[in-house]
Amino acid sequence: MVGTFTSKTCKFFFHGTFSRSPSVKWAQRQDKVFLTVELPDAKDVKLNLEPEGKFSFSAVTGPDNTPYKVEFDLFDKVDLSESKSNTGPRNIFYIIKKAEEKWWSRLLKQEGKAPSYLKVDWDKWVDEDEQDEKRKLTKTSLSFLQH
Repeated sequence: MVGTFTSKTCKFFFHGTFSRSPSVKWAQRQDKVFLTVELPDAKDVKLNLEPEGKFSFSAVTGPDNTPYKVEFDLFDKVDLSESKSNTGPRNIFYIIKKAEEKWWSRLLKQEGKAPSYLKVDWDKWVDEDEQDEKRKLTKTSLSFLQH
């Protein structure tokens, strides 16, 4: 059995059995998006990111090589040359550079309720006004150190 199932915000793939969706946490800054895919001991990690913002991830984990896969459209375009990923023992971390430095009103292009596997990463979250304050403090600190 091979096929796909599409919901409003993402696409699930299956080949004989359903792929599961890993937990994905996200946060943003004016110039980038942080994505953390929580999947311990992931193997055969595949990432695809397109300039229009299409993001896809797949991997297997566990003794039975359980497949995990997720695909969604980010809110806006991204800069591939400045985006980076790192695979660790407990998660896969992505820093995605936005094509334009601006705050996104949400992570996904699709409006409505986000999928249940997608959560805000409160450890990395900074509000728009807080980022501006931190920039001002950093500039003030740097100018103070130069004198």
